[in-house]
Amino acid sequence: MSKPPAKADSKEAAKRKEPEKKPEKKAKKKEKELVEEAVFAPVPPDGQLIESYWIKEPFARVHIVTIPERGGSYGYFIEETQLKLEEKKALNKLLSILGKELEPPETSDVDAKMHIINESRRLMKKYRSTLGRIDEESWKKLEYYIERDLIGFGPINVMMHDTKIEDVSCDGVSKPVYVWHRKYESLPSNLTILDRESFNNFIIKLAHFAGKHVSSAFPIVDAMLPGRHRLAATYGEEISPSGSTFTIRKFREEPYSIIDLIELGTLNERIAAYFWVALENRLTVMTMGGTGAGKTTILNALANLFKPGMKIVTVEEIAELNIPHENWVQFISRESYGLGQTKIGSISLFDLVRTSLRYRPDYIIVGEIRGEEAFVLFQAMATGHGGLSTLHAENLDYAIKRLTSPPMNVAPAYIQLMNIAAIVERVYLPKQVHGIPFGRRIRHIWELYKYAKTKTIAEWDPTTDTYKVNVEESENLRDISIRMGKPPDAFLEEISRREEVLRWMRAREIRNVKAVAKVITQYYQGSKPVPQAEPVQVARAGGVS
Repeated sequence: MSKPPAKADSKEAAKRKEPEKKPEKKAKKKEKELVEEAVFAPVPPDGQLIESYWIKEPFARVHIVTIPERGGSYGYFIEETQLKLEEKKALNKLLSILGKELEPPETSDVDAKMHIINESRRLMKKYRSTLGRIDEESWKKLEYYIERDLIGFGPINVMMHDTKIEDVSCDGVSKPVYVWHRKYESLPSNLTILDRESFNNFIIKLAHFAGKHVSSAFPIVDAMLPGRHRLAATYGEEISPSGSTFTIRKFREEPYSIIDLIELGTLNERIAAYFWVALENRLTVMTMGGTGAGKTTILNALANLFKPGMKIVTVEEIAELNIPHENWVQFISRESYGLGQTKIGSISLFDLVRTSLRYRPDYIIVGEIRGEEAFVLFQAMATGHGGLSTLHAENLDYAIKRLTSPPMNVAPAYIQLMNIAAIVERVYLPKQVHGIPFGRRIRHIWELYKYAKTKTIAEWDPTTDTYKVNVEESENLRDISIRMGKPPDAFLEEISRREEVLRWMRAREIRNVKAVAKVITQYYQGSKPVPQAEPVQVARAGGVS
């Protein structure tokens, strides 16, 4: 008689235990939803504030602060508006709902940011009872975070919108994100990504922004993000034991013009005028320097100086060049679709340089040469095409050795086809420019005549931050003058005229790339750069043009 009740009691006890476990699991799940995947450390209370500025007022600002535990070195501290617990819950729910019910825009010309915000407001009204009470102030905060996390760069969004930042990088999970500040150089930030899975998802998101794929099978991505920022990243622990990594090299929305570089002191008006005449006459220019020295920036700025109507072909791995020129063909290499040694569908720089010759270009621009494409480029220069390119090298001697060694294999006899070589470096300045103690300078410009025979055209003096320019020594331009039936010193008069044009633009703050290109076009037409410019009548191009 006693056994059946015992079984019933055990069943009832089991039932009583089951409902006790379910709430516990739900509580853990809710806690997990609110776990911070990325942490912003607070400003150290004993740190000294060096500088503070807003990125998006009143939601995000940056503090440059000394870090006592690092010996007083500077740190980059992001301060974003904080969400209350109820606001965090509402944000998580709203992001989840948006992921499921976000309607695509009706047309492709709709602003993505406004579309996301409008959809958020629509869904917030629809699920008002689920999201809880959200006042106007809370909604503005949610709006900021929705924009930051859905169409922005998530935790690094402030860094990406900070115009003073050049690079953003992270070396792995639980390691601080570093930035390269235009004024303070390399700085650790207060941002640390703690969760491996969320870091992997972040790398996937960046790759998708760039229209690329990344996974354990293809753990390396090199691509261009929206805004022309260059991304290099690794996924997971396949090749980086500390987890995913990334480096983003930021680029200005508006590239530096030749006038901008003159204003910054990277070169002066006479050097720019010398390049202007050289490019018009299809002389080849090689810009050398280390990583981040400013090679591509100078290449972009020199493109301001092309004569209207010239046919320009650019060849790059990642589309970094932005040329204000109508007659411009842009080629970009393509990676292989295959695995291992197979190269199915790949299109190399070599293939593109070879193809560009069929376009009858006046100038072929290769973003960076480091392989067999160098051989084809020098072959093209031997047939009369102008060439512009960049090369990783610390000096001219190393550059020549790289060019004549595998995999470039340029014959020593062809080295003289590199008419002009310029080396650019990031240097400390004897006096600050615009409050910044360092800058980029073209340290040396050579002309090459025969293999290992050079002549210095310009040189930067680090003690005075000035240039010694000897365009009078240019053999290349003198030969061009004679070949065109002009007096040997005709190019000097032309350089002086163009130097005045550049000085005129700088005095009137004509800096925009398109505005500079327009003035150069007007110069060739023999008209005034702008109708109301009564003091200056720019001379018609003469001399060696």
